[in-house]
Amino acid sequence: MAKTTSEKMRKLRHKRLRKTVKGTAERPRLAVFRSLKHISAQIIDDGQHHTLVAASSLEKTIGKGGNKQAAASVGELIAKRAVEKGITKVVFDRGGFQYTGRVEALAAAARKAGLEF
Repeated sequence: MAKTTSEKMRKLRHKRLRKTVKGTAERPRLAVFRSLKHISAQIIDDGQHHTLVAASSLEKTIGKGGNKQAAASVGELIAKRAVEKGITKVVFDRGGFQYTGRVEALAAAARKAGLEF
């Protein structure tokens, strides 16, 4: 019997979630990835398989990336870049992660900065 790890379980949850969450040209997908040290977000048009906007805590303007404050900064930054490109409505893809902590902070900051989801 194969050993299940937390990463395998997260990928199963994400696969199950992606059956219903689809990004279109009118309403692209805001995908979040969280690692132990950093957090990143992308706005993706799944119809064209193209990343429209991206932001990460690895960028020098964000600072340290493993906390809620950095996640909120990434949320604000991605929302600002999206609004500049004319994107205001997105669907949220939490990537199989629980909607709490850093993922929730990123989503709240993105909403506050002008994205609707």
